Amino acid sequence: MRSVRMRILVTLLVLAVVGIGGWQLLPSQGNKDKTITVGTTDAVTDLDPAGAYDAGSWALFSNVFQSLLTFESGGVVPVPDAAKSCAFQGAGLRTYQCTLRDGITFPSGRKMTAEDVKYSFDRVKKINSDVGPASLFSTLGSVTADDATTVTFHLTSADATFPLKVATGAGSIVDKDTYPADSLRKGTSVDGTGPYTLTSYTKDQKAELAPNGHYKGYLSGTGRPIELRYYADSAKLDSAWKAQQIDVATRNLPPHVLSQLNPSDPKKRVTESDSSETRNLYLNTRAGSPLHDVRVRRAMAWLVNREQLAATVYEGTVDPLYSLIPTGITGHTTSFFDDYPTQSVAKARELLTEAGVSLPVRFTFGYGIGRGAGAEEAAQLKQQLEASGLFKVDVKGYEWTDFQKSWAAGKMDAWAVGWVADYPDPDTFGAALVGTGSTMSTGYSNKVVDHLIQDSRQYADRSEASNDFRDIQSDVAQDVPLIPLWQSKEYVVSTEDIGGSQYLDDATGVFRLWRLNWI
Repeated sequence: MRSVRMRILVTLLVLAVVGIGGWQLLPSQGNKDKTITVGTTDAVTDLDPAGAYDAGSWALFSNVFQSLLTFESGGVVPVPDAAKSCAFQGAGLRTYQCTLRDGITFPSGRKMTAEDVKYSFDRVKKINSDVGPASLFSTLGSVTADDATTVTFHLTSADATFPLKVATGAGSIVDKDTYPADSLRKGTSVDGTGPYTLTSYTKDQKAELAPNGHYKGYLSGTGRPIELRYYADSAKLDSAWKAQQIDVATRNLPPHVLSQLNPSDPKKRVTESDSSETRNLYLNTRAGSPLHDVRVRRAMAWLVNREQLAATVYEGTVDPLYSLIPTGITGHTTSFFDDYPTQSVAKARELLTEAGVSLPVRFTFGYGIGRGAGAEEAAQLKQQLEASGLFKVDVKGYEWTDFQKSWAAGKMDAWAVGWVADYPDPDTFGAALVGTGSTMSTGYSNKVVDHLIQDSRQYADRSEASNDFRDIQSDVAQDVPLIPLWQSKEYVVSTEDIGGSQYLDDATGVFRLWRLNWI
């Protein structure tokens, strides 16, 4: 999302589209007004960009709002969207300036100005929601609207990744006349300028989207009418697909269904692609938690069997992960395999004896209800830890919004959460997950790690940050504020008369509903 040149994710961002040979891929003009129905288990937690930092909300934001920048499908460098141009000014990567595209208007008909952009970024930081994206702008000192079309971001330190953050859902531009400056907007409507207009929204049920005829941005045109349907769990999504109630199923069908998908089935299209999505077991490092002592957390790391987890609970549809940064991303290592190469009850017991804790160590473990195979995964991890006789795990499932609020408030000792990359750069796995004040709220703070994260942002050539990220991963494996579990693949299933489903999830963080079409 800017002049920085990166050469990462080349393999990761190439989609492995299975079984589409011979299909007619040209859009059918006869069906241009017919609604395409898309099903997902990703929930929308808030319609206000200042109050949401999750995959479901951002998937909607990337269609109904605009950011100054966006990503091309499969791209790793941001391109202008609401902006006409953006670039760093001077030396030092501390001043970033954008010029707005002409003629962008909000639903009210009022023209977007640089003041709206400044207002949007200022309110994200001012509101600073516990489950919002303010942490992404930790290096943003101030924003100035220099004139009606020019906005300048003044950074507190060099940050080559700032343009990538601007291109995320956190950079969504809102109408300063309809969004309060210091609180989240309520209700079920949005005032965005994206390729779609939200015409109707029912929480946890559906969002109806109509092409925005007034859209002006990177896209040459908008797509078909869309109805997004939200399902409470994977089983309900699967039932809707089998009952032919939806045209596209994405994120996430049950593992046993994914493992049996047949690309040669003439009645559906199956897209399998590489993904940078990871899942970690996050650990509460605060005083008062039974996991506060690093030796207790290291003992847990000696007992987790991620290969068994991937093979049984997920039936081979995910790959075991041994570090903070996934395979395919610059700086990836196998630090947890290096430090904990095999399961060892003896080593775990030795650490707990050294820590002087009572055995078994009892702690609480939370997961989000309906989020893939969360319940089965929790049960498997509980079994692995308790089989040693060293731990006693109290498992509890939470509704998604309550789950977010509970981990943010430090009410659980451990919790398993998937992490979808915000942008295609290793930085998205740094400050957000293991930096002081991280969005995962583990209470973890390491000045060396914070310094490495900051240092890594000074490199316009992102490959030069590799050593910093290797050191970060080594420190994280020793401190264990989290335990990596697995790296996923993306699966999208659609009926045979839908094209473009392979573009929905391409590791850029943009959910491209406008690419769906009838064929």
